Amino acid sequence: MAKGKSQTPSLPEPKPRRRRVRLPSEAELDLWRSVTKDVAPYTPQTPASVPESEDISLPPPEKSAPREPAPARRPLPPLPALPSRVQPRSETAPPLTWLDRRTSQKLSRGQMETDVRIDLHGMTQIVAYEALLGFLIRARGQDARLALVITGKGESEFARHTLHSVRFHPTPERKAVLRSMVPQWLHEERFRELVAGFQPAHPRHGGGGAFYVWIRRRR
Repeated sequence: MAKGKSQTPSLPEPKPRRRRVRLPSEAELDLWRSVTKDVAPYTPQTPASVPESEDISLPPPEKSAPREPAPARRPLPPLPALPSRVQPRSETAPPLTWLDRRTSQKLSRGQMETDVRIDLHGMTQIVAYEALLGFLIRARGQDARLALVITGKGESEFARHTLHSVRFHPTPERKAVLRSMVPQWLHEERFRELVAGFQPAHPRHGGGGAFYVWIRRRR
C-alpha cells in the first residue's frame, strides 16, 4: 500500500428481507364461510330493448298564447315651479319704532313726567318678567303713554352715575342683571305688541338704572 493514501473497507450490501405471508387459520375460514353463505353472486343485466312499434319521442311543446301588450303608463304631472324668492314670514307684532326726535329730546333733558312706574328691585328674572308684562298690559288698558321701569344700576367699583343717552349701552362691568335683560325682553313679540320704543331715563328719574318705555295706543 502507498503511504499517504487510506482505503475504506467496502461494506457488504444488505440482503432484502422476505415478507412472511400468514395463511388464515381454520377458525377464520369457518367464520368467512358462515358470513358469505347467503350472498348471491353478482351478474350484470343487459338493458331491456324497446319495441320498434312504441314511440318514445317527447310531445311537442305547447304554444303559449300571445301576451297582451302592457297598458301605456300615464305621464306624471309636472312639478310646480319653485318660487324665485322666499317670502319672509310675517310677524303679528310690529317692530320697535322708537320715539320721535322731539319726544326723545324732552325725555333726555328730563322735561317730561311719566304716567306710571314700576320698580323691579329685588326681583328674580322670572318674577320680574311676569311683573313687567302685566304692568304694561294694565298701563295700556289705562291709556298711559309713558312708563318708567326701574331696574337698578348694579354694583361696581366705579362711580354709580351712568351717562344717559337716547340709546341703551350695555355695561358689563356692572353686575346689574335686570338692567341688561329688560331691553332684551322689550324686543320680544309679546312686548312689542305693547311697547313702541324705550330709552335710558334722565338722572333725576334714575339715570342708567331706569328706562323710559313708550306704550302703544290701543287699536
